[in-house]
Amino acid sequence: MDIIMPVIVGGKTGKVGKISAKLGDKVKKGDILAQVETGKGNKPVKALESGEITKIVCSEGEEVKSKQLMFEFLPIEDADDSALDVKEQSDKKENINLDTELLIIGSGPGGYVAAIYAAKKGLKVTIVEKDNLGGTCLNVGCIPTKSLVKSSEVCHSIKNSQLFGINTVSNAQVDMKRVIAQKKSVVDKLVYGVNFLMQKNKINVIKGNASFLSDKKVTVDGDKIYTISAKDIIVATGSKISKINIPGLDLPLVMDSTSALSCTELPKSITIIGGGVIGMEFAFIYRNLGVEVNVVEFMDRLLTMVDREVSKEIKTIADDLGINIYTSSKVKKIQKSNTNQAVITFEGENGEQLLISDKVLSAIGREPNLDGLNIEKSGVKLNANGRGIFVDEYMKTNIDHIYAIGDVTNIIQLAHVASHQGITAVSNILGEKKKMDYSAVPNVIFTTPEISSVGLNEDQCKEKNIDYKVSKFNFRSNGKALTMNETRGFIKLLKDNKNNKIIGGTIIGAEASSLISTITIAISKGLTDEEIRETIFAHPTTAEVIHEAAFGLGIGALHE
Repeated sequence: MDIIMPVIVGGKTGKVGKISAKLGDKVKKGDILAQVETGKGNKPVKALESGEITKIVCSEGEEVKSKQLMFEFLPIEDADDSALDVKEQSDKKENINLDTELLIIGSGPGGYVAAIYAAKKGLKVTIVEKDNLGGTCLNVGCIPTKSLVKSSEVCHSIKNSQLFGINTVSNAQVDMKRVIAQKKSVVDKLVYGVNFLMQKNKINVIKGNASFLSDKKVTVDGDKIYTISAKDIIVATGSKISKINIPGLDLPLVMDSTSALSCTELPKSITIIGGGVIGMEFAFIYRNLGVEVNVVEFMDRLLTMVDREVSKEIKTIADDLGINIYTSSKVKKIQKSNTNQAVITFEGENGEQLLISDKVLSAIGREPNLDGLNIEKSGVKLNANGRGIFVDEYMKTNIDHIYAIGDVTNIIQLAHVASHQGITAVSNILGEKKKMDYSAVPNVIFTTPEISSVGLNEDQCKEKNIDYKVSKFNFRSNGKALTMNETRGFIKLLKDNKNNKIIGGTIIGAEASSLISTITIAISKGLTDEEIRETIFAHPTTAEVIHEAAFGLGIGALHE
């Protein structure tokens, strides 16, 4: 059955707002699948019968007209309101039994890397994915966000081209449809690449929803019904967007990070709920594209996971760029005005206040995704707080032959950590007894300028009673940064005074995302500040800030 856009009076078009339904959702008759903004207000698109969403042919921000196809839908007759039993449809599908040495559930940067590594090690591998290969990171996370970051940086460079002797480009405008098209092109190429790697390494890919039948059997509901028996299993189902109870969060003008990545209309103003990594990356993206940006953060500072001095510096830079920051503030509700704008009520240090913007972006983080897994049938235990799967240092669960990696473990939600955990899990499946070491995990935040860190920061050193020394060197004293007109920021390098080994580093400044790798190697290999000083760094490069900071841990920086 096709679900079409209801008639819009006057033959005008509407704009798709919040899409509530997801592919594969079981819905009841009357459930609202999407909201469409029209000149006469919001018009809901509803399920005409109970059943399952089999295809979504509209996207948030897209213009639609009367009777346009919105969803494809599989009706389920005689479905009751308590549960939508799809067994009748499943019975019509072909049933296939499979045996595999290693079954991996989820194809994000943890799952697909583990699959390739295992295949190269000679294992027979089957991987199950309900959506596109690549997971959240590749499809609606790290990669598409960085594509938007690049577009916003180009826009920012054009606006400041006179600084480099280039006359301002006339009529330079942001075309969000092309920005999003570029993002999609990058994602499509990478998804194609992952598909190619699966074929190249002879990995059996099954599309569908996986759920445990026992600790050694998993069923997959896709175009066919698969029953898979596996010697070993890796759960790599990642994370999902966290939900918070804010009245009005389901309004069409409220986006989450996924829908924001497909929004083809650039708002004039936006309010971002959350001053964490996702919130601040989008804050700089939108501001560099010319949008008026507000950020409402519950904590007393932005990016609470980074060094306090860096947190203070990024706020100062955000203030200078015109981003309005409200810390120690809690959003109470979101309403829609008569002019189709969002009215955000929040309570802060000055009491209850209001913000008005065209759009709202909810960026309050992510949580482990166990939806539909029936994990209890496997016997696998969860973490004490119920958030994510409990694993040991070998990435093994309490069940000997079941492992878990990535965001679903709720240890560190970073794509590169998931990949390394995947390799570790496979190594242990092969009997190599390899432990995960989290002492040198780099973290990067793509604000303007970038922020990166690895190892310990000053607060953590104090908590651990470590006798440490810190060295700070500013980017304004770096020749390459000066030529780029990117002199904001600094590097902080920490060493343990007992052995002179580097134990932490934080960078806010140009090319921080690339520079952090050098410090990561230094920490992981136990290098001292003297060993870094004795290393020749190329000139002129931003990497010289690391060399200077190392001198700062000894006799003092040479160029500051």
